[in-house]
Amino acid sequence: MGRFVSSLLALAALSACDRAPPRTDALLSADGRTIAMSGGAGGAAHACFSCHGLDGMGDGVSVPRLASLDAGYLQKQMEDYASGIRPDKVMGPVVKPLDDRARRAVALYYSSLPTAGSDIPGGAPPALWTGGDAGRGLAPCAACHGTEGQGVGAGQPALAGQPAAYTIDQFARWRRAVRRNDPRGVMTTIASKLSEDEVAALAAWLETQPASPAPASGVASASAVEAAAAGSAASREGRRRDR
Repeated sequence: MGRFVSSLLALAALSACDRAPPRTDALLSADGRTIAMSGGAGGAAHACFSCHGLDGMGDGVSVPRLASLDAGYLQKQMEDYASGIRPDKVMGPVVKPLDDRARRAVALYYSSLPTAGSDIPGGAPPALWTGGDAGRGLAPCAACHGTEGQGVGAGQPALAGQPAAYTIDQFARWRRAVRRNDPRGVMTTIASKLSEDEVAALAAWLETQPASPAPASGVASASAVEAAAAGSAASREGRRRDR
């Protein structure tokens, strides 16, 4: 009987040793680096680094930085590219071959990368960034994206250090309702109210801001979206009363 029990215990121990360790964020991030360098299931032609650089900082012209962006935000963008909510002829084919685990791994990898400072002289932020425009129902941009563009959680990403051309292009996509993955349509509404000169001024200032990791804050993120949405709703109600 004693030998039988001992044998069972030995088998149980061997079985436990055979089990794979749980996947942690650190392990996934390591896998993400491999996918970013190789393209993963999509193949070498879709390797992330070929556009976003080895440091994840983009090309400084039109390809955005990914380094230090919120992992939840990055993962959602990949899911939206794959589903077509955020259509893009380049990114769609890159992310569609990746499964959920691979997308999470890539997001964690880029989120873990450090950022480089900006060597472009900065200046005072545009009035819209700090004060918004109550008359048009526009909340301050800083309410959602932080005083220096550092972002607030997964819903409101860091914009600091992004190339001006990229930011301008995203506003154009929101204005045309080509990009439709913003929470509650807030950015679509905002983009429709801004002039090209206002967008250019915001984009130029953001490009000069040093990129920094976004502080994760789900509560702050939700509050900011609610504030922006409430501002837009109040503006619409005011216009209805004036008619």
